[in-house]
Amino acid sequence: MKKAPKDVDEYIAMAPSEVQGRLQELRAAIREAAPLAVEKISYGMPYYDYKGRLAYFGLGKAHIGLYIPTPIVEEHKKELASYEAFNATIRLHWNENIPVKLVKKLIKARMKKNDAKK
Repeated sequence: MKKAPKDVDEYIAMAPSEVQGRLQELRAAIREAAPLAVEKISYGMPYYDYKGRLAYFGLGKAHIGLYIPTPIVEEHKKELASYEAFNATIRLHWNENIPVKLVKKLIKARMKKNDAKK
């Protein structure tokens, strides 16, 4: 992406057309799981805040990176075994469907951690 997007709609609109639908699907899954999260752009990519850092997503050359603060990926490593997943990163390849149920489960798990901190 050339210039910094002003919001998530613009971020998705700036992405290659063949991946825009998957970005919309990922965004919808996050928003359904965390309707009270604040959506904005941070570090040039979509960011969701719910009582602290909840999730980011960003476009790579052949994947969409979903970034959820630790230890969520480690705690769900069995469910994430078929994905490239490490530390706070899950790579969803452009040619794969978005695992909507799993994304929602991971977001809700992070929300519980954020709730527990406050």
